[in-house]
Amino acid sequence: MAEAASPGERELYAFDAAWAASRRPPVAGVDEAGRGALAGPLVAAAVILDGGVVEGLDDSKRLARRARERLLPEVLGSAEALSVVVFPAWCIDEQGLGAANREVLRRAVGRLLPRAGCCLADGNLRLGPRIDCLPGADGRSAAVAAASVVAKVLRDAAMSALGAAHPGYGFERNCGYGTPEHRRALARLGPCRVHRLSYAGVGG
Repeated sequence: MAEAASPGERELYAFDAAWAASRRPPVAGVDEAGRGALAGPLVAAAVILDGGVVEGLDDSKRLARRARERLLPEVLGSAEALSVVVFPAWCIDEQGLGAANREVLRRAVGRLLPRAGCCLADGNLRLGPRIDCLPGADGRSAAVAAASVVAKVLRDAAMSALGAAHPGYGFERNCGYGTPEHRRALARLGPCRVHRLSYAGVGG
């Protein structure tokens, strides 16, 4: 834990303080990872922070992989409450991406509703009367940034494990996203059981 926040970190925490002041504290932030991937799960995390400052916290997309992995124990140590929900590829195929994305976020933050004064999600989805959505919230809110780090690090770890279980696709490097390496492997090997078969260019 840091004793003093950097200017960027202060902005994240100041945003949450102002957001909660106009509603009710504490803020439960929720975000997902894996929406645009061709393979692997959709992972959503929701976090209520305990009021301490996590040094280096930021939107996970603006952090290098090593920085995210370093931050994860700090985020977990600063979490008053935490929830993680995972939807596998078959569930995304069954529900459709939009519906699956909304549901995984709702479930993750829904588990924290008894302890949350207000809830904030990244994006512009309609998730319910108690959950506000704000595009770019993962780069503005400390709680949402923390959730984005948790979701991304856990999903990356899952994709590394899936890379060992399904060699040849490079999941440990591309995390299931449609990189040239991944698309060449799809053309050569065809999809495996963790691919999202409903996606264009995946299911044939």
